[in-house]
Amino acid sequence: MLGWLRAVWLWPAAAALTVTGVGIGSAQPWRDELATWSAATRPLGDLTRMAGTIDAATWPYYLFMHGWVALCGDSPTALRLPSALAMAGTAGLAATLGARLLGRRAGLAGGLLFAVLPGTSRYAQESRPYAFVALFAVLATLLLARALERPGWRRWAGYAAAVAALGLAHLVALTLLAAHAAVVLAADRPARRTTRPTVNRDTPDTASGTTDGDPPGVPGPAARRAGGPAGLPRIAGRWPRRASWGWLLALLPAAVVLAPLVLLAAGQRGRQLDWVDPARPADLAALPGALAQSGAVGGLLLGLAALGVARSGRAGLLPAACLVLPVALVFLAGLAGPLWVPRYLFFAVPFACLLAGAALATVALPAALAVVLLAGLLGLPDQVALRRSHEWPRGALVDYRGAARVVDAGRRPGDVIVFSPRDGWLFTDLGIGYHLGDRQPPDALAVRGRDARGDYWTDECPAPAACLAGARRVWLVVAGRQADPADAVPGAKGAALRDGFAVERVWPRPGLTVALLSRRG
Repeated sequence: MLGWLRAVWLWPAAAALTVTGVGIGSAQPWRDELATWSAATRPLGDLTRMAGTIDAATWPYYLFMHGWVALCGDSPTALRLPSALAMAGTAGLAATLGARLLGRRAGLAGGLLFAVLPGTSRYAQESRPYAFVALFAVLATLLLARALERPGWRRWAGYAAAVAALGLAHLVALTLLAAHAAVVLAADRPARRTTRPTVNRDTPDTASGTTDGDPPGVPGPAARRAGGPAGLPRIAGRWPRRASWGWLLALLPAAVVLAPLVLLAAGQRGRQLDWVDPARPADLAALPGALAQSGAVGGLLLGLAALGVARSGRAGLLPAACLVLPVALVFLAGLAGPLWVPRYLFFAVPFACLLAGAALATVALPAALAVVLLAGLLGLPDQVALRRSHEWPRGALVDYRGAARVVDAGRRPGDVIVFSPRDGWLFTDLGIGYHLGDRQPPDALAVRGRDARGDYWTDECPAPAACLAGARRVWLVVAGRQADPADAVPGAKGAALRDGFAVERVWPRPGLTVALLSRRG
């Protein structure tokens, strides 16, 4: 039992699960989570059809969530629990990787710091794939370190599986392979003639090469003199030669698995990312705050990570490359086309935390824990805010739940419902449908649903007046705050509502307006 308690991964994983589990079901699902719910609750055939029209890059996650929802339900907590578990695993694996590269104390501090970030809670409490992306990014990097340290087909096979899982979780995360390539090339450099005894894995801080005179978690003189170019210990006095061949061969099965997904997603890029603006230099400055979900915490993390790079030397090459190269590649691609979305880079945050852990390892453990606590306290207002709303900025809440309650409280048999708009990313119909379920009045204008279309939208009746002819009362849900909701509906649909119905009552809700319309005469 005591051995388990001393495991470096245990406390960061437990801390992450505890912090992210608090209030996990409090914030109502926002539009991206509504997309997950819509996809995961479709019949398997309709979900398969969807991959050919939109969101192919996220389809493997949707397939997993399809099975999860069938077993555990679709409440906000149930939808988000897999992400919380994945994030706890990320914290534990990050601590393990940090202990291997930078020393036990660095791994522990980095894992705990990751656990208390508001950004960690944000994506642990979201039914989207970003927590899994972080999990597989750290796992693949840990398995790469093991394979470089002691090559063998089993280790390379494990790495190949982790890379395939990373790409299936999110294709943009494959930019991490640039960092892995850099470290593999460094490992292929000829070893120096100096010798070193075979590594003894029984000592708790072998990966760091520390000695009693070194600050815990910082590579000691032996490691700095004889450590491998990636910051990993060499085996039997030398680095394994031609590591690049093993790495390239390991990527082949992953490429075979991912190729169909890449081809599908490439054809959907224009439709999928039409809302993304080109990257700007100012976006790089804002990235730490965006990923940490707190400007103050992001600034603290960046400063500690920079200090950790300076203090760790070669030992910090692998986490530094995993932090810098994906960000640089996505930014450069974002200059040329729509790709720069900060949350796509969340998988780099654990590596920043490990570098910060290397900086914290140079001070006494109580001081390091005090800095972790400071980060938690600085992020506390953001932790509270993200449990109220997942929208950004936080004040831009779209209150699907409040609008649904209005409809549910006042509906009568024979009522119908109409939504406006139906063609954007606000998903007013999905939000109301999620909260009302079978209690939602019939959608009067829907003629072809999203399952049949293979996307998130609905085809409406081309003759709205005729389709509304039998309705006596209409519930109208429109985007934004509207004094006259019927007047805000464009085209023939708006004309049919204004000509045939009178507004009886209006309920403004954050981000939405609900109105009850009654038939004239």
